[in-house]
Amino acid sequence: MEFKVKHEFFNHAIADVSKAVSSKTPFPILTGIKVAAENDCLTLTGSNSDIFIEKVIPAVIDGVKVLEVFESGNAVITAKFLNEIVKKLPSDIHVKVDEEQHMTITSDDIFTNLNGIPSEEYPKLPQMDYAEHFKIPAIKLMEIIKQTAFAASKNESRPVLTGVHMSFKENRFSCAATNSHRLALRKTEIDCMINGSFIVPGSSLHQLVKLMNHEAGEIHIFLTDSYILFKAETILFYSRLIEGRYPDVSGLIPQEAATVITFNTNQLLKGIDRASLFAGEWKNNKVHLEVKEGSTLRISSSSSAIGYIEETQKINDISGVRALSISLDGTFLMEALKTIQEEEVRLSFGSSMRPVLIEPVGNDSYLHLISPVRSY
Repeated sequence: MEFKVKHEFFNHAIADVSKAVSSKTPFPILTGIKVAAENDCLTLTGSNSDIFIEKVIPAVIDGVKVLEVFESGNAVITAKFLNEIVKKLPSDIHVKVDEEQHMTITSDDIFTNLNGIPSEEYPKLPQMDYAEHFKIPAIKLMEIIKQTAFAASKNESRPVLTGVHMSFKENRFSCAATNSHRLALRKTEIDCMINGSFIVPGSSLHQLVKLMNHEAGEIHIFLTDSYILFKAETILFYSRLIEGRYPDVSGLIPQEAATVITFNTNQLLKGIDRASLFAGEWKNNKVHLEVKEGSTLRISSSSSAIGYIEETQKINDISGVRALSISLDGTFLMEALKTIQEEEVRLSFGSSMRPVLIEPVGNDSYLHLISPVRSY
């Protein structure tokens, strides 16, 4: 194998696929990046067996020649050293790989030789040839993931809760994530003939956002029983699906509320953020909310080691019972409020021990539900 490639594109491709590579794997082949050269493109692949990231560098980008392949072939090189060396090189790169899998990298007067791993051992990509398929604008998909994936559980004792439940029915696409103490739910209309549901690991979706957050076109999504593929123009992201039955979250959403309060979203977020500075002593970052005189909200928290903080905020609108006292996890509340883009947010309370429903005013496509914490 032999090729010349523009430094910028090779460096970015290595950085992208390295996101899938783990240095802690017991399999040496998975510490490497597979580099495959063909006549008109260069393909780099990284994997930890649960996810695969594939990046394609075409010969020409925006009318500029960025790659020239002299001899096709492939090699697997340890990701850590390939990444560190290439990003420190000053200019365009000339790569040669011999039959013993030794990779020679030349840039200006700098010469580097890396020992490779036999590429035959590298795991094959999941077969998606006959997979069900639909497409969605990248900006919309990234928004949906950001509004839900953060609520997935970090506890592996219930594997299904570490994932995001994606379901399709009659052109309606919904995503839900819960850790049993909070719920994030987003619904949207898409042009899709698929009916069914699947669970994608939350960790995979966080990586997907890092990888494709700046994509401007459409993302094609392919599905099999075991894998999901997100395909953009030059990036492919495969993730293993989680097996199991996701809980029915639709029945968790309260249909009635004793008290409904509307706030300025940014103002409330800043108040919860300030109070959370003093809430870290509690394992659930407890922040106390209390409605006073029917027109103001008192936000407070305390720490025996640090002290006490309290502030009062104006309520934009209130209906129902005009007295309320409840404690919530400040981190959960902040994470929910950060996803709300609308100027106003509506909080619906059943009682001091019932979950709080959080919805943006003027947008019924997504919501959050947070269980209260004990105040003693």
